[in-house]
Formats: sequence, structure tokens, C-alpha cells
Amino acid sequence: MVDTSNYLHFWGNSPESEEEYYKSQNIKASKSFYVSPRGISLFTRSWLPISSPPRGLICIVHGYGNDISWTLQYTTIFLAQMGFACFALDIEGHGQSQGLKAFVPNVDLVVDDCFSFFNSIKQKSEFQGLPSFLYGESMGGAICLLVHFKDPKGFNGAILVAPMCKISDDVKPKWPVPEILTFVAKFMPTLAIVPTADLLDKSIRIEKKKIVGGMNPMRYRGKPRLGTVLELLQVTDYLSAKLSEVSLPFIVLHGSADVVTDPEVSRALYEEAKSEDKSLKIYDGIMHSLMYGETDENIEIIRQDIVSWLNERCS
Repeated sequence: MVDTSNYLHFWGNSPESEEEYYKSQNIKASKSFYVSPRGISLFTRSWLPISSPPRGLICIVHGYGNDISWTLQYTTIFLAQMGFACFALDIEGHGQSQGLKAFVPNVDLVVDDCFSFFNSIKQKSEFQGLPSFLYGESMGGAICLLVHFKDPKGFNGAILVAPMCKISDDVKPKWPVPEILTFVAKFMPTLAIVPTADLLDKSIRIEKKKIVGGMNPMRYRGKPRLGTVLELLQVTDYLSAKLSEVSLPFIVLHGSADVVTDPEVSRALYEEAKSEDKSLKIYDGIMHSLMYGETDENIEIIRQDIVSWLNERCS
């Protein structure tokens, strides 16, 4: 049983500070706020290797209702230990960034925010000349593809983890609920009433990890907001119709037991994308939270698949 009585940090109830923890992991980490061109204050973090110069940049976008300060750090710290400089931001309405919690009224504006922040990192003198990669989980995978469409030659590749190119029918509200909600959303887009099951239960397999994920102080626990759901449905419809226009190198990773985003759409992305360099990994029996919610053994397999893919493109 996990002791959750004083779960102050993503690593547990250890009294050590963030700085001490990162030092013990042999990385350097920082956090700050970035003001996007439209004036939105966005919370950002970085994780860098300290034993050697970085081999590449990884620009990271989290999933819906998530943030960059909790379980996502298990992945970013690992990637930094593997020699990559990682940068991420809490998107509008998530984590410590500005905006109504879990309200995403316009994904295009979020894409612009990410694009601007990632470019500001790539333009730093210490990182110029390094290969740069997008990394997105779930909704973040969809945003990464939209960033790619905005600048098709801007990145050397993308790592797409259970990307939300289509929302699974298992978590969509059933007719006539969508039609009713669409009408109500025109007048009350911030209303949090969309009837869906808790995504934590549908994403994480390991019970003790489910408990830790639920302890995240930044996690949104309410029902999805009308405007956010409609925006995501429109975005996924748009993306599923434009899979053939994806041209950057990518690896897409998905669990066959995912009931949040559809693994068959990841398969369609692999088959339809015009990218000459593309890879697909479908993991049998694995759920939506590939990088945190599975057994440590399964996570290690997935991590090594990602690192092997990166190593081949950073040699």
C-alpha cells in the first residue's frame, strides 16, 4: 500500500528538495514562466544532462488534465539521463499556467503557444545545431502534429505516445447527449458537465501508481468542460482526416488495451503518413498510460524503444 499521508512531490514524501532530488538523478532541472506572444503566462520546466553536453532537444506536450510537474517527470528525467535536453510547458488552463482549469477554448492558440516557446529554446546559442524532436502524450500528441503542420520542416522528428488523433468511442458520451451538449456549449462553454468516467481509472493499470497519480495537486478532478470537449472533438476529426499529410520522421507508440485514445488510428497514422521515416509500436494488453501506469518491466521496454529510435537519429 502506498503511503499518501504526505505526498508532497511526485517522487513521494521524501524530505529532500527538488534540487537535491534532481542532483541524485544526475540531471540539472529548472522551472520558470514564459509569456507567450498573446500574453498568456505559461509555467515551464527543463531537464538537462550534467555529465555531458546534450545530444538533442526534446520539446514536450502533456495530455489533457495533466501537467509537467508530476508523473510526466518520470519520463523527462529518464530522457535527460539518456543525454537529451528536455523542455515542457503546462498548456493554458493546466498545471500552473494561466487560464480556467481544464478549459481549452481554442487549440490553435495552444499550438501557437507551444510553437513560440519551443522556438525560443531552439534559438538559444547553446542548443543551435542540435537535432530537435517533439514529444507528446495523448492530447499532447495531437498538439505535436498540429505544431508539425504549422512548420513541417521545424523538427527532426516526433515521439507520439498514445496520440489523441481520435477519441475512443468508449469514452465519448452517447447519443443524444453530444447533440444536447453541443447546443448548451454555445451559451455556457466553461460548464463542467460532460458525463465521462474518470480517465485515471481507464489509463493506469497498476493500482499503487493509480493512487500516486491521483495525489497530483495540480490534477483536474472535475468533469470535462463543454467547450474543451467540443474543441478536442473538432481537432481530432481534423487530424484523422489529415494523417496523409504528416511528413516528419516519427515513432508512434500505443497500447492495444487503450480505451481513451484509439490505437487503430495510430495504426492508420503509420499507414497513411507520407513520412519516409516512420515507426509503429503497438504493445499488447497495455493501457493508455504507457510511460507511467504500467509495470516497471513494460515501461522499461517502451523506454528502450524510444531511446533506440532517438539514438539512430542523433548519431
